[in-house]
Amino acid sequence: MNSLLAAIRFLTILPVPGSRGTRQEDLEHCVVFFPVVGLLVGALTGAAALALYHFLPAMPAAAVIVILLAGISGGFHIDGLADTADGLLGPHDRKRALDIMRDSRIGSMGALAIICLLLLKFGALASVHRDVIPVAVFLMPVAGRVAIVVMMAVPPYARTDGGLGAVFYKKPPRFSALIAITVFVTVAWFSAGHAGMISVAATLLGVIVFGAYVKRRIQGATGDTLGAACEIAEVIPVLVLGSFLGSGGGPR
Repeated sequence: MNSLLAAIRFLTILPVPGSRGTRQEDLEHCVVFFPVVGLLVGALTGAAALALYHFLPAMPAAAVIVILLAGISGGFHIDGLADTADGLLGPHDRKRALDIMRDSRIGSMGALAIICLLLLKFGALASVHRDVIPVAVFLMPVAGRVAIVVMMAVPPYARTDGGLGAVFYKKPPRFSALIAITVFVTVAWFSAGHAGMISVAATLLGVIVFGAYVKRRIQGATGDTLGAACEIAEVIPVLVLGSFLGSGGGPR
């Protein structure tokens, strides 16, 4: 239970009473619960989407969902996306790229990456048929948190001087990745059938390709690239479900 609470504390801004889940040991063992946090966030955002798309036109409802998805994680993963873009999308060598990613300031590539991602999420959500939206919004956080775990199992950890992500590599992440994929497959199948399976396949392919890219660029993953993987993976289910289960969620 402490490890689950640690996962909730680490990945979200959801209130967790007391001090349980705050020990270093709890954080080291919490990776296996990342998909559970995805399910929790997905249930909350899916329920919100069901209400929002009932009372609002598609475009403002989509905007609120994008804000909610970003806010519930405290912008944590978006920050990782920005740092990753600043470090990797430029003519930097490995050392310089890692230094840039550790810098708290945002550069032009990071800002552009955030804008592009939010626009893509908004456009995808606004165009999907409203009957599909609750399922898509439910799967988005699940895909993102599963992607973090799978990403840990693809490239090794890149930094030799610690870092926020180092704590999760103290135990081999492959077993946790297998559990995460199993959870993702199960919920995707029961919520979206064959389209859900295509979402799983597309998400895993995206994570593997991204993992191979960061391994080539900086010889492994960092906490920032884990956050970037989460954000990239989140948008894939809504794109897939919109393509296979229907679009046309335009304004009323």
